[in-house]
Amino acid sequence: MARPGAVIATAAFLGVATVAVLWGPGLYSSYNAAPPSNLCTVSTSSTHYSRSAEGTDNVAIIATVGWEDGFDEKGVTVAVATAIQESGLRNLEYGDRDSVGLFQQRTSQGWGTVEQIMDARYSATKFYSALANVSGWQDLRVTEAAQAVQRSGFPEAYAGHEAEARAWANAMGGVEGNVSCELTAPDITTARAFSDRVGLDFPSAGDAVEVLESDGNTTVLGVKVSDPTDQSLKRLQSWAIATASTTGAEWVDLRGTRWNRAGGWVQSNPTQQWAEYPGIRVAVRTS
Repeated sequence: MARPGAVIATAAFLGVATVAVLWGPGLYSSYNAAPPSNLCTVSTSSTHYSRSAEGTDNVAIIATVGWEDGFDEKGVTVAVATAIQESGLRNLEYGDRDSVGLFQQRTSQGWGTVEQIMDARYSATKFYSALANVSGWQDLRVTEAAQAVQRSGFPEAYAGHEAEARAWANAMGGVEGNVSCELTAPDITTARAFSDRVGLDFPSAGDAVEVLESDGNTTVLGVKVSDPTDQSLKRLQSWAIATASTTGAEWVDLRGTRWNRAGGWVQSNPTQQWAEYPGIRVAVRTS
């Protein structure tokens, strides 16, 4: 086991060749099991919605950009509802006239270059910036706030996605509900790659990632938060699950409540050393 607390910023992580995992019918028939769906589901006490792993990763980007820009669940709901309507949460390289990206922003309307808009974080930042300039947007209906930014020919279209968008915003924000994904086995990755993703989505977090344990095949990382409230920790866990398809996370553990890539939740019974860890623990396959 590696020395607990070895901070990523001080460790040397060498690149490891990525190994693709091929899933064939024969593999699953021998175990009488179905292939993973590569879908993620947000569940609340009253409803649930499913999206592709790609779409859920984009929800995570939209949410984290919103949080970093000071928006609460209402703002994230407006942004997610807009992206569902405009692109189905896909970062599209095409659209009506010169529209591209998650929010189908147009280069001719001053949103930026195609290259810029195709950067999901850039396009989300531009959306929130425009939303902030809408006077009293917090008091508007979700569809009205979205329309004030998008100026769509179908101003009521966003209303049809409000309930789903709110479910994602609340679960991602640690307010209500949870996010779970059923994913194929992860590619080999590096602890540095995971740390880099944390830095992209939480630029104000600083050096929040540390190496906790390693057995040669799997590295367990800790991600801390400055204010380890129940809500902030649940927010961090939801983010790690929602991004697992790209970070390669095998499981995400919050004080004994663990999600794994099969889509299941288990009680992990952590040792006393980790039972009160002020963050989440994430396992990634590193060899």
